[in-house]
Amino acid sequence: MKVALVYPPTCDPTAPYLAVPMLTGFLRAHGVEVLPIDANVEAWDALLRPAPLRKVRDRIERRIARLDRQPRLDHQEQLEYGTLWRARGDAHAVPSLIARAVATLRDPVRFYDPVEYAAAVATVDASLRAISAAHWPTDLDFTAYRTPFALTTPDEIARDASPARDPFDDYVTHTLAPRLLEEKPDLIGLSVCFPGQLQPAFAFALKLRKLLPGVHLTVGGPGVTQLFIRLQGKALANALGPFDSAVVFEGEHTLLSLVRALDEKRPLRHVNNLVIRDPLQGARYVPAHGMEDLRDLPSPDFEGLAVEKYFAPHLTLPYDPTRGCYWGKCTFCHYGLAEVGTASYRERTVEHVVEHLAALSQKWNTRFFYLSQDSVAPKTLVKIAEALAAANLDLRWATDLKPEKYLTPARAEILRKGGAVACALGVESGSPRVLNLIDKGAPVETVRDVIARLAGADIAVEAMCFTDFPTESRKEALETVNLLDEMRKEVSLFIVGEFGLTHGALVAQDPGKFGLRETWQLEGDELGTGLFYEESHASKSEKDHARVDAALDKLSSGWQLRRYPWAGSLSTAHTVYYYERFGRSVFKELAAERADITIGEVRSAIAGFDLAACAEAIDRERALWKQLVYVRRHVSRAAYLALAATLPSLAAHATPYDFAAGGEVARTARRPSHASSSASRHAR
Repeated sequence: MKVALVYPPTCDPTAPYLAVPMLTGFLRAHGVEVLPIDANVEAWDALLRPAPLRKVRDRIERRIARLDRQPRLDHQEQLEYGTLWRARGDAHAVPSLIARAVATLRDPVRFYDPVEYAAAVATVDASLRAISAAHWPTDLDFTAYRTPFALTTPDEIARDASPARDPFDDYVTHTLAPRLLEEKPDLIGLSVCFPGQLQPAFAFALKLRKLLPGVHLTVGGPGVTQLFIRLQGKALANALGPFDSAVVFEGEHTLLSLVRALDEKRPLRHVNNLVIRDPLQGARYVPAHGMEDLRDLPSPDFEGLAVEKYFAPHLTLPYDPTRGCYWGKCTFCHYGLAEVGTASYRERTVEHVVEHLAALSQKWNTRFFYLSQDSVAPKTLVKIAEALAAANLDLRWATDLKPEKYLTPARAEILRKGGAVACALGVESGSPRVLNLIDKGAPVETVRDVIARLAGADIAVEAMCFTDFPTESRKEALETVNLLDEMRKEVSLFIVGEFGLTHGALVAQDPGKFGLRETWQLEGDELGTGLFYEESHASKSEKDHARVDAALDKLSSGWQLRRYPWAGSLSTAHTVYYYERFGRSVFKELAAERADITIGEVRSAIAGFDLAACAEAIDRERALWKQLVYVRRHVSRAAYLALAATLPSLAAHATPYDFAAGGEVARTARRPSHASSSASRHAR
């Protein structure tokens, strides 16, 4: 048997992810031939080039010209028109800039020039906005892939997979599929770790099913597991869609059993944790113990991945010294391959960790690693650091940690001597009451102490927080902001997200305990990807939210914060490189020296419609979805279109505008340049 393992977009393209290398190493250790493909970095590498981005620009111009020919725009067309115009400056700027931008991200000298780096990031971000607009209503970046009806039904999945909406269609049909046809695998497995990969994975499978009809297609990973284990029967069969099977929970032994069964032409119904279609039930799987003994697993195997394509000047390799979470009690958390909460905690031996890291460092000529796991026990991490220091490997690594009083100043120093550059701490909240509801097991005093101790050892501390846990008041949300403010000297970076309810969190299992009146899924959401809730008593008003947002904005001005995965975001390769080169305070220093980066030039053109009026459609769109989600509790294209038809249309009104990269659009009294006018006519 020959197996192709594919990691689809959209994810961080700056370093490999662990899933495919772990499965590759395991299957190869059992004599299976494996073709690993990081389709995420390959697809982005193919798309972020001058020629594809010129096509994106031309596509935006054609869509604008088509709408300009209409006498009126309905609600959806207003949204589309506004989106196209906001991305028009990006689309014109990036084709001539993208080659240098990508080269800068891979250049070991220019990467560390803050101005060069900022320009490269601005160019790539502008490219993402242009790509999204050209495939409207698709909206994507390196963490998310959004469409209005994403994953609600098989029909909507197929609609979103069409070339008009799928930016990765060309890569799949003209690069990936021909390669797979040449390699002739017997089984293709798609590894889906994050929600942003779900729609692309289904789109890949729909196309590969047509282009390689005889190959067994399977899918697995945390993103798929958390989706499929909630479904049964016909609903589960519908969710399988173009796939022949799906692996739920940890994949090593289940995938090997699938390979062996296919090779020996045995029925698949006896393979544990494998979702397959069933003539009576629709689809089913035999549930079994789904957690691997980490001590028996080989090191991840990166051989065969296109490592030269990652958007970084050095190679950072992920490695899992542990799996699962040793604490496993946080009530908000549903992470990884578990039905509820997190998977049980397991460790490799310290000797194996050091042996594996030493071999990987030598083979791939890198010092950089990310210790990738749910949450490693601090005691184990200290032992690993001691062993790495004793082996004189001179590695540099980062990881996620739960704040524990065990992390004394002396132990923090051991971590640093063992190669620790950064630790992202699960701070969650600065409110004692909220931390108690979360069952974090780390009081605020402990959090303060651990942050200070790690920073005192010259380790960059990244604080991971969120607001809006059920019943959290404005005062309690501001306690989180105040904690970060008071420890600004010690905190290297932070993030404050917003609580979102997931099916496997303990909050969803017992909502009343956490002050929720009810939770619900939307009728029409056949895969059940969304979960909504209402508090018994509203904990914050709109003014409260505004005050918290204002406090966060003020706090954020003291750091140079960027979107994932750029330097200035948490737990990323680029950020670690900047810490290692410039020190743990680099992003506060860069904030003080911040310079505005502009790309491209200001252009002018005539808009066939008032763009300010088009912008008003955004507010109407929000109100429309609020009606669907919170009043009707139903989602479908028919219901949406019925409401959209009641919204005002917009009559044509020619107006000159200036537009530039970054979404800058403003009325102008000047006539458009000859170049812009001729480009518009050519597009028509």
